[in-house]
Amino acid sequence: MIKRFLKHDVDDSSSSGALNDLSFLLIIFFIVIAGFNVNKGFLLNLPSKEKPRIVKTEDLMKCHLKADGTLILEGKTVSLLELSSKIEEKKSVFPNMTFLLLIDSNTEYQHVIDIIYEVKQKKIENFSFKMIENSQVSAV
Repeated sequence: MIKRFLKHDVDDSSSSGALNDLSFLLIIFFIVIAGFNVNKGFLLNLPSKEKPRIVKTEDLMKCHLKADGTLILEGKTVSLLELSSKIEEKKSVFPNMTFLLLIDSNTEYQHVIDIIYEVKQKKIENFSFKMIENSQVSAV
């Protein structure tokens, strides 16, 4: 019996490999040169460790933001418009005032952004915020 060896066409693996390498390099190239639009958010200047800032109690305006979006200023519930006018009044008396926002940990993000926007519009340079838990709310 005679055995015949049939020749099979050998796939040229080098041609597809070169295309894979080229496509990978092109993807990397476009990722590197692509300009990404990054939202910077709020730019805050943090105090330096060498010069700690001391805030006088009369310069401090403390506001509490509850989880449902309610604002409490000096023990009274106020609206965002009332808060804005109170900030203006305080700033006219104390130009270097510090605004402290106590935020309930379950507060919606948009409520916080609304208050930060108002403070920024009034050009308050000293702004501080603190997240508080539900157990700490009664202490405030």
